[in-house]
Amino acid sequence: MKVYNVGMVGFGFIGKVHAYGHLNIPLFYDQKEFKSRITGVCTSRTETAEKGAAQVGAEYATADYREITENPEIDIVDICTPNHLHFDALMSAIKHNKHIYCDKPLTATLGEALKIREALKDYKGVSQMTLQNRFFPVTLRAKQMIGEGLLGEILEFRGFYLHSGSADPKAPLKWKLSADAGGGVVADLGSHILDLMNHLLGDFAALSAVTHIAYPERPSADDPARPVKVDAEDNMIATVRLPNGACGVISASKIATGAEDEIGFEIYGSRGALKMVPMDLHRLYYYDAAAKSSPIGGVRGWTAIDCGQRYDKPAGFPTPKAPMGWLRGHMHCLYTFLDSVHKGKAQGPALDQGVRIQILLEKVKESAESGKWIQL
Repeated sequence: MKVYNVGMVGFGFIGKVHAYGHLNIPLFYDQKEFKSRITGVCTSRTETAEKGAAQVGAEYATADYREITENPEIDIVDICTPNHLHFDALMSAIKHNKHIYCDKPLTATLGEALKIREALKDYKGVSQMTLQNRFFPVTLRAKQMIGEGLLGEILEFRGFYLHSGSADPKAPLKWKLSADAGGGVVADLGSHILDLMNHLLGDFAALSAVTHIAYPERPSADDPARPVKVDAEDNMIATVRLPNGACGVISASKIATGAEDEIGFEIYGSRGALKMVPMDLHRLYYYDAAAKSSPIGGVRGWTAIDCGQRYDKPAGFPTPKAPMGWLRGHMHCLYTFLDSVHKGKAQGPALDQGVRIQILLEKVKESAESGKWIQL
């Protein structure tokens, strides 16, 4: 069995999510060709790096990302830092031709993303973005059905990703609410839902967007008694036009009071329609417009497809019928990357897709600022 040594750059919330995948994939995928092993952990402080290394059984801890990206023993660099810290680690990992698994969005700014695109011209590794919403059975099946023409011509669509964590004015201003750190809902949740709808529907032709900051000030994360200015948006709503003229709405919000982690879509076509209902990752809903509608409605109506955990082999654990959870999509995203590394060819969204999404994020912000339609 080929063992790929992994260096984690960042070990906060999303770092632990990625580490969960590296540690548990051997239980979920019945294959003996490869596995990954976390051998190094890097964080901004040595003590947190040492804690993370101890949690996953890594051999060393460091506060210098170059001890990961330049280490000849490291095969895979897994980047999980805040957005504004991606760029330097990415450039170093690309230069040393490491395989790269990078959390979204690619970078904090378009300028950084364009430099990454230039560096990729000489890159010889395999890369993938952590865009895990592509990797649930419901979204895998939706992609298949659209590709098979079951919806016909796309007529209208909606996609949304809703949280409520910023609806409270007392929520402190952490890095995800800071423009300097590459935060804001456009980059955070918008990158996910824009990528998913782009993945399902194809390229967009134009968009018109608005964004909103709910509260001009929030309590400082360091000192709750001190108010600090908010400079990153809390929600975005984009009207998007496809090349065939069809229009739809794509939105992301952290001020959707009552929402948990609610991602969903509705796609309406000339022959049928699809829905992914928020907080129900187990089922994909399909409407066949050709189904008989008589007598008394016939058999026409929405069909709930039990996608569950019905991944193709070598996946199999725990059971195809088990309820689908958020972590499972992350695991299949990571497995697809590791399988790509082993086969020597990217199968998921590589860093160049990260660049394309970064450009799209910039166009959303440009439209919101100018109040104009932006051609893509």
